[in-house]
Amino acid sequence: MQRRLWLTLMASGAALNLAACGFELRKAPNFPFKTLYSPFPEGSALGVELRRSLESGGTVQVITDPRLIDQADVILDLLGEVREKIVVSRNAAGLVREFQLRIRFRFRLRTPKGKELIPNAEIVQQRDISFNESAVLAKESEEALLYREMQSDIVQQVMRRLAAVTEL
Repeated sequence: MQRRLWLTLMASGAALNLAACGFELRKAPNFPFKTLYSPFPEGSALGVELRRSLESGGTVQVITDPRLIDQADVILDLLGEVREKIVVSRNAAGLVREFQLRIRFRFRLRTPKGKELIPNAEIVQQRDISFNESAVLAKESEEALLYREMQSDIVQQVMRRLAAVTEL
């Protein structure tokens, strides 16, 4: 009986400590704007994912039609998206053994009147990947997976930076 009471007290104490530390699950961001204009390029997978993430909260409408730019509260200028694949190491025969994959994403946020809310910013993600000539197809799939993972990381960072804007 005393052991059960002791275990109950320990579990209650742990629950109270967790509640008191301020731990809270990440919520959908609150943006100070309701409409955002951005000319996402047609072939940009990063642009498509960013648009979906912005619209998924239900509080922001993304406008891509340049004729409706006047209706936007803010303008997200996409200054560049570059994917790089760099050789990091070679073996004694000169064959590639390791690559470094990178995505560089540059953007800025401004109001239609020109007030800069987020000055030119660059987010860089990179991953290393080994290479083996006997598993070329598997390595191509792994490379595509790493690029998608980096893209998702960049979208989450952009979302947090947009949510950090407090006033227009």
